[in-house]
Amino acid sequence: MTSPREFDLVLMGATGFTGRLVAEHLLLRYPPGSELRWAMAGRSEEKLETIRGELGDAASSIPLMVADSHDEAALTRLAQSTVAVISTVGPYARYGSELVAACAAAGTHYCDLTGEVQWVRRMIDAYEETARQSGARLVHCCGFDSIPSDLGVWALQQAAMEAFGAPLDRITLGVRRMRGGASGGTIASMFQALEEGKEDRSVRKLMADPYALDPADAPRGPRVPDQTGPRYDEDLERWTAPFVMAQVNTRVVRRSNAVMGFPWGEQFRYHETSIVGRGFSGRARAMATTGGLGAFMVGASFAPTRALLQRFVLPSPGEGPSAEARENGCFDMLLVGSNAAGSLQLVVTGDRDPGYGATSRMIGEAGAALALDGEKLSVDGGSWTPASCFGGVLVERLRAHAGMTFDLV
Repeated sequence: MTSPREFDLVLMGATGFTGRLVAEHLLLRYPPGSELRWAMAGRSEEKLETIRGELGDAASSIPLMVADSHDEAALTRLAQSTVAVISTVGPYARYGSELVAACAAAGTHYCDLTGEVQWVRRMIDAYEETARQSGARLVHCCGFDSIPSDLGVWALQQAAMEAFGAPLDRITLGVRRMRGGASGGTIASMFQALEEGKEDRSVRKLMADPYALDPADAPRGPRVPDQTGPRYDEDLERWTAPFVMAQVNTRVVRRSNAVMGFPWGEQFRYHETSIVGRGFSGRARAMATTGGLGAFMVGASFAPTRALLQRFVLPSPGEGPSAEARENGCFDMLLVGSNAAGSLQLVVTGDRDPGYGATSRMIGEAGAALALDGEKLSVDGGSWTPASCFGGVLVERLRAHAGMTFDLV
């Protein structure tokens, strides 16, 4: 059915580094004249025209929309013009709130790349009811934060129901391999959360809560503190170290269970970690990895050292690796789950670097699913997670078009 709106999808933030990669993916998958009518948006018409020109002749007819992240009138017009929006404008706590508000009010579906737990909580509290009434599906964390984790758990639990007729009581995700760094936007989002936590005790408390994103009236599950040091994991049979993205991903997975009505049980336990090895050498590497991560977090917590990291070490928003580096990147995650009936393992992989190449294709397919697959999705308006909104619809898209696997071992 043809939508009465002008576009099926608008990419907001197309002039940024990640936004441009999303545009490249959409152009490859959906050139002008295809089933997806999409446009690019940003605050500078000149930069938008430059990006469109650099994308080549095939992009010459892609429509452009000018909208600043804080211009409510422009964002309202944008939201009312399209079925769905992809936002790559971060840190989202600084630049993302007005667009979420506009989409919720207009009944426009929305997805983003945020890893800012404190901001997602604010968006849920502020716009959940509006989105329910308008029919807007709002889906945060649709990049490396947190699609591999969230859909990996979903896929493993689906397999458990087929194999055992019951969900897995606990699942551990171990990162076996990850080549390619976090994006500048991800780093900026992490720094934003650290700054907010330093200034506001309630933000620190929220970020330490394992169930920070669950509905307020949902029953709380078991105590599952985040890993902070080296640990031998009995399920993985390896020494492990903290995984820097676990604080985001675990909250998203737990919210998935809650908003779907606890299909995995109210006592479901979920944990994420980095696998470093076996034996004495594995223990030594786990200790070294933990120490390095701890030193980084301490440095990032103080303004002077954070400024030095931003200037000399870390990528800035709008910057990123070469095409060769993105294509040579990858990630490999092992999920191990068990219940009284047995255990299962599932591997999630991606054939691009996680921060840019893989993430841009993940959110591109998530946006396309919101725009084109609405009748296949089982949820109505509201604030959702990738697993609770998309489930198998997005798993199949990622397998077919994003270089990802979700395979039982």
